[in-house]
Formats: sequence, C-alpha cells, structure tokens
Amino acid sequence: MKIKHMRRALLCSASAMTLAMTSTVAVAQDASDEDGFLGLLVLGNNKRDVQTDTATPETVINAEEIQDRQASSIAELIDSVPGVALVNSGTPTGSGISIRGLGADGTYGSNQKVQILLDGASMGSEEIYRIGTQLYTDPSLYREVSVIRGTVGSFEYGSGIIGGVVKLGTIDASDLTEGEVGLAGRQTLEYYSNGDTQVSSTILGWQPTENLEFLFNYTLRKQDNYKNGDGEEIDHTDHELPSYLIKGKYSFGDNADQSLTFSYADTSSEAKDVPYDAMAAIPFGNVDRYVETKTAVLQYDYNPFGNDLIDLTVNLSYADQWIENTEVGNTGSALLNADHQYKTTKLTVANTARFAALGASHNLRLGGELIKKDRLDASSAHGGTDKRFALFAIDEMDFGNGWTVTPAMRFETQDIESGADGTYVTAGESFDNSALMGGISGRYEFQSGFALFGSVAYTEGLPILDDFDYATYKTYMTQSEKAVTYELGASYDTAGLFSADDQLRAKVNFWHTRLWDYTSSTDYQNIDRLTREGVEVEASYSHASGAYVDMNANISSGEWLEVSGATRDYSRMPANSLGLTVGKKFNDTLDLSWEAVVNKGVNDAVGGAPGFSVHNLRATYNIDTGFLKEAKLRVGVENVFDKQYRPHLFLRDAPGRNIKVSLSAAF
Repeated sequence: MKIKHMRRALLCSASAMTLAMTSTVAVAQDASDEDGFLGLLVLGNNKRDVQTDTATPETVINAEEIQDRQASSIAELIDSVPGVALVNSGTPTGSGISIRGLGADGTYGSNQKVQILLDGASMGSEEIYRIGTQLYTDPSLYREVSVIRGTVGSFEYGSGIIGGVVKLGTIDASDLTEGEVGLAGRQTLEYYSNGDTQVSSTILGWQPTENLEFLFNYTLRKQDNYKNGDGEEIDHTDHELPSYLIKGKYSFGDNADQSLTFSYADTSSEAKDVPYDAMAAIPFGNVDRYVETKTAVLQYDYNPFGNDLIDLTVNLSYADQWIENTEVGNTGSALLNADHQYKTTKLTVANTARFAALGASHNLRLGGELIKKDRLDASSAHGGTDKRFALFAIDEMDFGNGWTVTPAMRFETQDIESGADGTYVTAGESFDNSALMGGISGRYEFQSGFALFGSVAYTEGLPILDDFDYATYKTYMTQSEKAVTYELGASYDTAGLFSADDQLRAKVNFWHTRLWDYTSSTDYQNIDRLTREGVEVEASYSHASGAYVDMNANISSGEWLEVSGATRDYSRMPANSLGLTVGKKFNDTLDLSWEAVVNKGVNDAVGGAPGFSVHNLRATYNIDTGFLKEAKLRVGVENVFDKQYRPHLFLRDAPGRNIKVSLSAAF
C-alpha cells in the first residue's frame, strides 16, 4: 500500500474516532469526483458489538440489526461490514459478495475464496458463468449473520478461504417462546416506496413440552423495477422471492444435555424475459430464469454437564441449488438454455475439549469432514463430482497472564472426477490432490483494556470442476491456488472513558495477502501473483443517556504481477470507505439515528466509479399495546437526498430515495 494512502487512512480513522468520542458529527460533504472526501459506510443502530476480545477479524450482525436494516437480500445486509462489497446489486441473482476483493471477483458469481454456510451447510461456491452470489435466501430467516474476513479463523470451515466466511444461523422456536411451553409468533409487514416492494413474514413457534420445539416461517418478498436518483426506471430489477423455513428441536438425556435439530429452508425466485447475464455486463440474450435453493440440516449436540472434555457436534447437511434457464427466442443457444445444479452433501463431526495443561487453559476443537459435491454438466459449467475428506484442529490457549495463542491446521484430500466429455477432457477422468494448511494467531491484553494481536495463515484452494474446461486442465487439476495472509492490529475496550456510564470499543486491523498459482480469473494466464493489503477499523461509543456513535472504515488496494514482470492495479477491490452512525435511544420506546454512506471515487481498468455520499434516517418505535409481547414500527428513509450514483463494481445505478415502513407484532 502506498505511504500516502496509508497516511490518509490513518488520518480519516483518527478523525472519525474523535467524532465518536465527542458525539459531535458534521454532515458529510459530497464526494462526487475521484479525489473527493474518503467516505462513510454505516454500521447499525449500536446493536453491532465490536469483537475486541479476539484476534480474528469477525463482525456479527444480530437479529435486531437484521430487522432494523430492512435489507432485501443477505448481500445487501452484510455490505456494511468493512472489507465487504457487492459486485452489482438490484436482484437476488445479480448480487455477488466480495470480501477483501475476492469471492465475486469478476463476471463469475462466486468462487471458493469466500465460503457461505447456512446452519453449517455449504452453499455453492463454484464459478457459474454470469450469475450472482448463489445465495438466494431472505434475511428474515436468520437470527444471526457472522462475517469472518481473511483466512485466520477459517480452517474449521474449508480450504482455499482467502476472502472470508459468511455464516448464517436460522431462527429458533425458542427465540419466540423464550423457552416456555406454548405457542408464540411474530408477523411482519413491510413496504418500500422505491420499487413498490411488499414483504410479509410470518413466524410461528410452538413448544408442546420443555424439551420439544417447532418453528415455521414463510416470507414473501415482491419488488417492481426500482428507480435511480434521476427518476429513471432500472430494467430487470423486479423479482418475487418466496421463502420458507421448517425447524424442529428435541432435547433429551441427563439435564437435557443432548439434542437433535432438523431444519429445512427453501427459497425460490422466478424472472421472465431477463438478461442471461445477471451481472448486466454483456447482452448475450434474454431468458426466463427459475432459481431454487433447498437446504436440509440434521444436527446432534452432546454437552454433558460437568464434563469439560466433551462438547460434541455432528452436523449432516444437504444443499441443492437449481438454476433453470429457458431462452426467450428461437436461436437454440446452448448457453441461454443451460440449466445448472449443485448438490452438496457434508458430514462434519467436531468436539471441543476444555482443559488445563502446559501452563495454559486450552479450548481445543478437533474435527473432521466428508464432503461430496455433484454438479450438473452444462454449457459454460463443466459437471462432475468433487469428493473431499478433511481433518482440522484449533487450540485456543490462554496463559492467564494476558497472552492468548491459537494455532490452527487443516488437512484436506480430494478426488475430483469429470462428469461428461468436454473439449479437453473425457468423462470419468479423475485427479487426486491434498493439502496441509494452517496458521497461528496471538493476542496480548493489557490490564488497561488495550490489546495487541497478530496472525499468519496459509491456505490452499484445491482444483474445482470448472478447471476441466481449460486447454491446460491437466496442470490446473493438479495445481492448487496458494495464499498467505499476515495480520497485525490493536483493540481497546473501556468503560468510564468520559463519565462513569459510558463505553468505548475500538479495533483496527492491518492485513496483507499474497496469492499465487492463481486460476480463478479470466486474467489467470498472464498472472504470476496477486498482492492485496488494507486496514479495517471498527468502533462504537455509547452513553447511558442513550446516545451512541458507531463507525467503521476500510482502506485497501491490490496489485497484479504479470508473468512478464509488469505490474498493474487489481481493479476488484472494494472502494475505500469510512462509516458513521449517530443516534439516540429514548428509554425502551424510541430509537432515532442518522447514517451516512460515502465511498471514495475509483478510477481503474474496469471503469471505476465517482465518489458519492448518501444519507439515511432510521427510527424504531416500540408500541405498548398491553396485550402483545412486542409491537414495533420501523421507518427508514434511504438516500434521503435522492442522490444519483453507481457504486464501484456495480453495473447498475443504485436506487434513489426509498422510504421503508415496517410493522411487526409478536404474541
């Protein structure tokens, strides 16, 4: 990273921290040109905790923030996390998730560098051509979304994870019943003015006994084409997204120390006469597209009371993602009529043992995985089977003197087999690969609440089925992608900073990643290695009076090194950004906040985008009805000044002013 960029990053971060501590905010200035002010990206209404107690760069979005954000997709929900960006947006199938510039990093919807888990089930992460994230689920289904950035902290979840991990946890019946026998529920109705969006979400939770619970959720989301800030309608952004979730849990054994949990989630999307290229980049032609994601998970947990050596989880999951394309017209194009399907079956067995040895208390997690991924052969997406076996170990060692050291490792083997004849491969041709990867993180906490941390992590991305399609496939089917990431940071957590009843939490993290043997890009043939680096900042300040300030920042850059020795900028990094939210809670009745979303302008090989500043207002009002558990009215005004803008990595204009109203009631 260039010194002037780093200096600018530190100055911006320091300025925002000062604003947070003094609770004084100046309205962000417009940044409509490339050299404009380094912008603002919003955290939630002080419901998002800064994870100051870990060296892992992780952000957790809880159920309250999920509801308050009123996001129309998971991608739009997590783009407020530093280092996370969307590659295009506007529809569920056209939004790709990028973390630290990887994942959705081109015309492909996603790749294995970002892992997406739904209740432990692995969602599709291969390179389906010209289609988005493959995460077609509704935010209403989830009680928590966690984003891990980078490689450290990822070894339990997969190999080749360089961008990060998105973990989604579905809601439980006990979230509604509060663990009491009986029936409970919540109904939510939402309306968004831009796109005439209508949302209905119905959740029912039933506990016939203390040890048995059932949950049902049905959510229907309908949206017409939205308009940009100039009032122009953006074609093909309309969609209808029905989702449902069925979940049951049975607890048994001594002190209910064992449980079986089953969940089934189904989300579908149907669009007529839309561009085949959901990223809206190249006019291949139009299709009728039907997408359905089905996920089933059966999990067994055993945590006997008084036995710290056993905390066992056995998770069996199945994810089926179906994409059906039917050409509009009669050209007979194989590409436009290609259907895609991923079926991923995974068994994960893991145990956490807590014990003391060698002068430290240990939190040792050992586990293994069996993974089988089947992919339908289609035009632009080679089919076949990818079978894997993995072992992992993570040991968090606390020495009791402020030091915490966490070594981690993962060993993974692969048997990958072609499903059909191709230009460069015959059906049934297979390759075996394996990799040993791992890392170590360390953290030292001073008694003042200040902590320093750092880590180094190495991972390998084993070959994927797409690589059968290339002329040099025999090289790519035996060559893994490799990356090493270094991180260094500090955190501060204190109460009573300015008065006896306030709290400040802050965390800054510098990271550097080097990636080589790169094969997941159309540019791979000319690339020797890819280097990326950046700094991420998260902070929150709150006062007992109800006032709060949240901020985050992301500054990053990347560079290709070509085989010829030439260098050029990596154009898929997220735009530099800085975020600020100022709000106040009035007892338990009213929560008011102002948010600003501003990105610095980008000028790069893919055209870049001018800088912009967008402001949002949010209000949550708790209604006391006297007979309902809770009733809430939420009103949000996004893009208050109807700004016309197009974020970096977007191929569509962003929505103009959007008034969102939500009414929910629980019984």
